[in-house]
Amino acid sequence: MARAKPLVTIREQIADSLRSDIIAGNLKPGERVREEVLADKFGVSRGPIRDVLLQLNKEGLLSSKPNCGVTVNHQLAPGLHSLMKSLRLKIEVDSLKLLKGKLVQEDFENLSDIVDNLHRALKAESFTEATEQDLAFHRYLVRKAGGDDLVNVWTSVALRMRIDYQRISKPKESYDEHKAIVSALEAGNMKKAADALKANIR
Repeated sequence: MARAKPLVTIREQIADSLRSDIIAGNLKPGERVREEVLADKFGVSRGPIRDVLLQLNKEGLLSSKPNCGVTVNHQLAPGLHSLMKSLRLKIEVDSLKLLKGKLVQEDFENLSDIVDNLHRALKAESFTEATEQDLAFHRYLVRKAGGDDLVNVWTSVALRMRIDYQRISKPKESYDEHKAIVSALEAGNMKKAADALKANIR
């Protein structure tokens, strides 16, 4: 039986569209993002647009400064990127420890579905969708380990790093790494799963 797809609100649709434009480079770092332009583009009032811009600002994809308005955030400086990577690895590796013995067959099927979606996106060279599936994979594990509280902490780090996402240039490698994580989890080998995770997050 096919799983029912969750309803997506207009705010979520707009947020997804803007995220995709940022990841794909259609919106460049430092580029101004204007409420009135987006309201006209999506055919909504400025209220929902304001909510979306605030959300993406919290995620680190946009930056809001007095007298400068809202702009697309710049890539992280090398030192800060390294710190963010360390924080993300800490959260995700510790999540794996919390998941030991707790994952069931449905979880492995869900994770495999996400990896299959990632594979299709990579084959189609839909790199924006690929990054979405990549994040969905990691988000699933973090949520399973610590619920929404841990996801909220993880999201602020993972999404800020997404502007710097360059792994897409090696699609087969990205796919193989995710498959290795699932295989290790299915085998109950948490050390091997953690090693595969560390190889994937660079």
